[in-house]
Amino acid sequence: MNQDIVPPAITELLRASGLDYEVMPCDPALADTAVFCEHYGIPAEDSVNTIVVKAKTGGERFVACALLAPTRLDVNRCVRKRLASRRVSFASAEETERVTGMTVGGVTPLGLPPDLPLWVDARIMERPEIILGGGTRRSKIRVPPAIFERTPGVEIVDGLALDPGG
Repeated sequence: MNQDIVPPAITELLRASGLDYEVMPCDPALADTAVFCEHYGIPAEDSVNTIVVKAKTGGERFVACALLAPTRLDVNRCVRKRLASRRVSFASAEETERVTGMTVGGVTPLGLPPDLPLWVDARIMERPEIILGGGTRRSKIRVPPAIFERTPGVEIVDGLALDPGG
C-alpha cells in the first residue's frame, strides 16, 4: 500500500488511529495543492493545506494551521488573536522545514512535533474524507477527518479559515 513513501512515524499514527486510510503516491513536481488536485482529479474541497504561521512579536512562536484548499487562512484576525501577537506572518519554507521536519508541499498535520500547536479549521470536520500531505512531497494521504479527533494536541477552531473572497 505504498507505505514506504510515508515516513514510518506517520504510518504508525495512521495504523494506530484504527481508521481506514489510503497512501497515494505523488510525483514530487506535482505536490503543490492546486497542481496535485488538477493532475490527479482530486476535488480541492477535500484537499487540506497545512500552513505554518509565526508570531513576530511577543517572542518567536509557531503554529500549524490546517484548512481546506479553497479557503484562506484568517491570519490577520483569528490567528493573530489566538497567538496573542500584534504581528504574525507565514513561516518561510526554511522555517517550516525547521519546525515541522517536512518540506513545503509535503507537510502533513499528522506527527508534528509535540511543542507545535495544531489548529484545524472546523469546516474540515464536515467533509466525508480529506486528502493530507504525506510528510514528503512523494505522497498524500486520504483519510476521514476523524483522524483529528485521534491526534493529540489538536484544537478544532471555528473561523480559522475564510471563504476565498471573505
